[in-house]
Order: sequence, then structure tokens, then C-alpha cells
Amino acid sequence: MKILIADDEPLARMRIRALVNEIGGHEILEEEATNGREVLQLVKVYQPQVVLLDIGMPGINGMQAAEEITKMSIRPTLIFTTAYGEYALEAFEQQAVDYLLKPIRKDRLQQALEKAERLQQTCIDKPLSTELDSERGARTHISVLSQGNTLLIPVDKIYYFHADQKYVTLRWQEGEALIDESLKNLEAEFSGQFLRIHRNALVALVYISKLTKDGQNHHFIGFDEIDEQLEISRRHLQNVKKTLRDMSGKR
Repeated sequence: MKILIADDEPLARMRIRALVNEIGGHEILEEEATNGREVLQLVKVYQPQVVLLDIGMPGINGMQAAEEITKMSIRPTLIFTTAYGEYALEAFEQQAVDYLLKPIRKDRLQQALEKAERLQQTCIDKPLSTELDSERGARTHISVLSQGNTLLIPVDKIYYFHADQKYVTLRWQEGEALIDESLKNLEAEFSGQFLRIHRNALVALVYISKLTKDGQNHHFIGFDEIDEQLEISRRHLQNVKKTLRDMSGKR
């Protein structure tokens, strides 16, 4: 992927560049942005696929630059890099794929870049961050009532939705939550992000890691980051296989 590094601190830019080079497999633009205005200019000129975007930059800061980027017809995937955790909710509202706290660890950066790459593979021949979200009003967070408090769960942290009778279980990076929504409506709202694998399950494309089969010819989806597996119904198996082939670039 073509990557633009944006940070007002030279040492921070050097560290991120070194980490990306260690990870390998990506093209880092020689040009770097030191403020939001430069980010917007370089995005327009070079059309990077990913921007590693600091928030606390002078003039137009990273969050303001992200707001402008989301209005572009063809726009990169955003990965925020910052020393402050309080901007996480606002970052995901700008459709960021990840939010990395400094000092950035190599494993977390690699994980974020892998997410960005998988997301792009599902959006071939479309803008990298599709305008569908803004046009259809798809949520970036799902509101859940937990112990009397309202919890906002980022959609891009959700592994799957699983229906069981009246309720749907949402499995995300910090556990599970029950939501009173239908899989049919969730599938329509988040088409392109989640894949139907069974009448009772939608899975996040960016977290799919493998397709397996047991001795009884039952097929299952495996995930990055969690050990759980969900069964694929015979009805949806061929579409799942086709989608996974498309994601891996095979025809």
C-alpha cells in the first residue's frame, strides 16, 4: 500500500517510517506532512491508500484534516497516531480504521495496516473509504445499554453479529453485548463491511482469517484476534467462498 506519514514531530515521523519499513510490503511516500494543510495537499496529489495521521498538529490539526478527507470522492484509509486517548470516539466517527497511541508498537501498527489492507481488498473498484456510509447514514458506533450506562461500540471493532431468537449478540474486541436489532437491518446498513454466512450470523470482513472444514463437511469462519469460529450454512457457502477469493485477489 502507498502510505503517507503525517506528524509535526520529526522524530515521530522517523520512528513510524522505520516501523513501516521493518514490517515491509508497503510503499512510503518520500513526502511527509507536518500539518493538516499539507496532509490535504499531499492526499490530493499522490492519492495514498493509507494516511498515518497525527492529531495534535499546528494550524489545521489531524482531526480537522480527517473531516475534509471524508468529503473527498476518492480518499485514503485513516489510521490515527496520537499521544492522547480522548479523541478515540471522534476518530472513529471519521471512519478511521484504527487508533494508535504513542509510543506506537510495531505489532499494533502491523495489525492496523493489515486491517486497512483487508478493507481495501473488499472495496476494489470503489473509493477506499466508500461514500456509502455518508449517503445511507450507516453508523460508525452502535449504542448499547450496559449496567445502566450507554456504551458506544465502534462498528470497526465488531467481529460478528449472531442472532438467537429475539436478540442479537454483538461480539467485539472487549466482549459481548445484546442489541435489539434484526440481522436483516444490520446487513442492509453495513453491506460491504459484514458478510452473511448463515441465517443467524453476519461476520466482519476485515477480521476473517480463515475458512475451515470438519470431518462432517461443515464449514466454519475463523477470525483474527479471537479463537471463536462460526458455522457457514450450505446456502451461503458458495458466496462466502467467492467473497474470500475476491478478497485474496484470486479469480
